Amino acid sequence: METVEMNSLSLKRPHSEDDVANADEIKRQKTSEKSKTGNDSGQSIETVTEQPDKSLLEDTKNEIIPHEESEEQEDEELEDSDEDGDPESFADMMKHGLTESDVGITKFVSSHKGFSGILKERYSDFVVHEIGKDGRVSHLDDFSVPVDDEDPSEETFTVLSDEDKQRLEELQLLKNKETSVAIEVIEDTKEKRTVIHQAVKSLFPGLETKTEDRDGKKYIIAYHAAGKKALANPRKHSWPKSRGSYCHFILYKENKDTMDAINVLSKFLRVKPNIFSYMGTKDKRAITVQEIAVLRITAQRLAHLNKCLMNFKLGNFSYKNHPLKLGELQGNHFTVVLRNVTGTDDQIEQAMHSLKEIGFINYYGMQRFGTTAVPTYQIGRSILQNNWNEVMDLILKPRPGAEKGYLVKCREEWAKTKDPAAALKKLPVKRCVEGQLLRGLLKYGMKNIISAFGIIPRNNRLMYIHSYQSYVWNNMVSKRIEEYGLRAVPGDLTLKGATAVHIEEGDVDNYTIHDVVMPLPGFDVIYPKHKIGEAYKEMLVADNLDINNMRHKIRDYSLSGAYRKIIIRPQNVSWEVVAYDDPRIPLFTTDLDKLEGKPLPVLPTDGKFRALKMEFSLPPSTYATMAIREVLKMDTSIKNQTQLNTTWLR
Repeated sequence: METVEMNSLSLKRPHSEDDVANADEIKRQKTSEKSKTGNDSGQSIETVTEQPDKSLLEDTKNEIIPHEESEEQEDEELEDSDEDGDPESFADMMKHGLTESDVGITKFVSSHKGFSGILKERYSDFVVHEIGKDGRVSHLDDFSVPVDDEDPSEETFTVLSDEDKQRLEELQLLKNKETSVAIEVIEDTKEKRTVIHQAVKSLFPGLETKTEDRDGKKYIIAYHAAGKKALANPRKHSWPKSRGSYCHFILYKENKDTMDAINVLSKFLRVKPNIFSYMGTKDKRAITVQEIAVLRITAQRLAHLNKCLMNFKLGNFSYKNHPLKLGELQGNHFTVVLRNVTGTDDQIEQAMHSLKEIGFINYYGMQRFGTTAVPTYQIGRSILQNNWNEVMDLILKPRPGAEKGYLVKCREEWAKTKDPAAALKKLPVKRCVEGQLLRGLLKYGMKNIISAFGIIPRNNRLMYIHSYQSYVWNNMVSKRIEEYGLRAVPGDLTLKGATAVHIEEGDVDNYTIHDVVMPLPGFDVIYPKHKIGEAYKEMLVADNLDINNMRHKIRDYSLSGAYRKIIIRPQNVSWEVVAYDDPRIPLFTTDLDKLEGKPLPVLPTDGKFRALKMEFSLPPSTYATMAIREVLKMDTSIKNQTQLNTTWLR
């Protein structure tokens, strides 16, 4: 799923006379925050007027980027160093972005009057705790390590010099022509040699060791026992049979998305990312707590990373016989702070009661559709139409809006020459979709766009057609609520187990709006038996698609469809309005704060600002921003928020 993050989403209404008294304080608060916020990249939705990032909320369909270290490091350096201009120019560029109405998000279910608030003014204002398949909420509350006799000593992690580790890593990753690495044993004893043997085998999976005498000195010789396959297959014979093959642990991370976190862990452990498994990806611009499993890496090695990693903590270790699977989670529990809220206590109470009792429309959030002038659903529509020239054009053509400078140059070169090699030279970051497609065109030629497009990782390709399905679903749900309101009507669909059935006239009183589902278009779904069923057909006909033939000649792009509830009622809803003076202080304690014994923040009874602290649990694949939208009654698109914020700041 393509997603977007801004660095602090201010959900503000154009201010009224009542707001003018606070304008100077608000302006001061935002301006100081704006000057502090850096150029981010990652997963979430946020900022007053700054750089867009890559994601917001839950998506269980992302995949880990392959472990190509040199290119990855180069890309990260370029992304970190790239500057795209000041906030005003970003605001101007975002005029070309999408608003909620562009993707069918037009309705609310509640009747209260909306109000303003700032979401994710600090990334610590948004905390996500995963809910496992057993219903337990994941918490980091234990750093202890399960120890057994097979674990290496603590000395294992310090006995090798940095130079030794560098040479061993190059040998392990086959980065040079050496077939072995010799490590001299200083202060030779049998115990010392044993520790070095253990250190090499433990820290560099795939390497074997032996002891040799050379010129009267003892050396430990490290070498590849199984050739190139060694790195992919962690040592089976060195793992105790009595211990589960997978070490499960809780990952607590700050301001980092799940894929980035796993790539960092894999680099430090010197293993491939694909030995990690998880149930769902989490935001970047947030504090998130989730379960991870890794194949045949000891808890001791993982715990050692706590000493050297920033913004990560690992704990609650246990050994089990199974990995984790995407989608196995029951959902996520959110703790969200909306700062500088303008609503009265009555307004806030009404809004939160409505969220608790009625819920919110289960729209796909804005991050599902991308941030630039070319929405992802348009590319998805062209794939389904089998219009490959348009797919290529939509991905590569110049576009107005917020983009990094090297992408702009790449697009300009493509428009001018239609030469993949020339355009690729303008693109130092090769892992982006544009770079992957250009590499594919270079390999397969301009007459084989399908194969060229196939170089893009499968999940990224499917993201486009899923975006189109989401676009249709959002529009149809808005029409359904416009036409029939918040009640079940004959012809609606509901689920009996996993099967969708129509609600009949004589049965309608047995159902509420919370039982109603709507289909994502596909070859294996049925449609409502009322006006909305026809509306689906009309929308697809307008897009040159046949609702009765959603199979594609390329199997990957055949859509089977699915069903999605139209209203979600969050569970475990609670809220509190708190006063504060300093926008920099946290308004609640995190798992890490509790482990480190940090006290609760002391808040004034009558501060300059008010914040709404809310908690709620949502099932997988629902968007917390859509719940927050229902509370505030505001458009959550970057385009709308950026324009409101820059107006407010002037």
